[in-house]
Amino acid sequence: MSVTEQARAPHRQRLGLPLLVLAAAQLVISLDYSIVYVALPGIGQRLGFSDPDLQWVVSAYVVTTGGFLLLGGRAADLLGRRRVFVAAALLYSASSLVGGLAREPWLLIAVRALQGIGGSLLFPATLALLTTLYEEGPVRNRALAVWGAAGAGGLCFGSLLGGVLVDAFGWPSVFLVNVPVAAAIALAGRALFPADGVRSGARRFDAAGALTATGGLTLLVFVLVHAPATGLLSPGTLAAATASAVLLALFAVVERRSRDPLVPGRLLAHRGLIAAMGVTALFSATFSSLPYFLTLYFQRVHGYSALATGFAFLVPAVVVAVGTQAGERSVGAFGMRRMLAGGLGLGTAGAVALALALGSDRGYPVLLPGIVLLGIGQGAAWTGMWIAASSGVAPGDQGVASGLASTTLQIGGAVGLALLVAVSGGVGQASPGGALLDGIRTAFLVSAAALACGALATLTVRRSARI
Repeated sequence: MSVTEQARAPHRQRLGLPLLVLAAAQLVISLDYSIVYVALPGIGQRLGFSDPDLQWVVSAYVVTTGGFLLLGGRAADLLGRRRVFVAAALLYSASSLVGGLAREPWLLIAVRALQGIGGSLLFPATLALLTTLYEEGPVRNRALAVWGAAGAGGLCFGSLLGGVLVDAFGWPSVFLVNVPVAAAIALAGRALFPADGVRSGARRFDAAGALTATGGLTLLVFVLVHAPATGLLSPGTLAAATASAVLLALFAVVERRSRDPLVPGRLLAHRGLIAAMGVTALFSATFSSLPYFLTLYFQRVHGYSALATGFAFLVPAVVVAVGTQAGERSVGAFGMRRMLAGGLGLGTAGAVALALALGSDRGYPVLLPGIVLLGIGQGAAWTGMWIAASSGVAPGDQGVASGLASTTLQIGGAVGLALLVAVSGGVGQASPGGALLDGIRTAFLVSAAALACGALATLTVRRSARI
């Protein structure tokens, strides 16, 4: 039996354990995105960060993750999914240990960049393993729903876990908690996943494509993350944008001439994957950006502490997890297009309901109808878009397909948050109470409009797109 056949037909008694490891890996990736937020004040005070530099503790992770995802996806296909998974988890463990022991600002920023690279390798390897371990259809859909619930839970529970850890053990604990978990994931992955086998010399890595794509995407994400703060016409932003455009243009030239391109042309002609990439961008621009505004609402409008804010996200976390399971079941009952459109439609209704419920004199229970609608829609859409991204893609291309979809997820989030902050009047820490509340409400209404357009577009997409 070949390695691919082994991956497609795992022993039934061990079917649950590989999925548990893959879900744990996704949980770690998601937690690391949000767990550090509540630790930022302590980090800034103890390590002597200036206010402008402190944002790099978050941004370094976002920039390197977004820039290296495409490279990580192709590495999983060519170097071996298990190899890349194990190496990425070990990188997470080692960098987290250094982060917990860091006492210099530059070292902590470097650690966050390394964690981002680890995430950009681990995420597509995890998704590629899942889509090759489980056959396309109901079994894979159930696996993606469990994996999606772990990721959604990590994003929502990160703030709560971070608040508990920082309150009990100080800011280094948000890094040190990853060390044993990531190491255990690496060991479990090596023991449970099928061996990759000997590399074939028939396919080359396309180093030129990897360098130009990674450099161009990293600079693009950098521009999207920092342009709102520094200005679109600042020298640094213009230089980074120009360099990004040049590198991405070179990438296009390299890909046309390469015998083994980083992104095979057949994937760019795969309508289902392209449509799924559009959904991931919209998802991140709306669903993934709204917690930022909800956090401002809890802390700035109602004065919640970091720990109380974490508890406020418990209900959204549970509802999103329920939505991921509902999405998996709805695919079989209604079809992919209708399920995705339904998830985006529920998100539209939830965002509108939350916008109408926001108020300085209104308590948490008033928000619950909107939170439930938004969370179920978010969970259903999350599961559905990864099913769509993997459907009809050959096993040897699953890694780079995952990298493409997750790259648009990162870029969509950067663009979406920047645009929502801009249209909401630049809400943030310096905004007065009334303006802040109006800005948050505007962000929810604009997101609702974008989700409604996405739902209509999903319903009208051609059936040949396979979603």
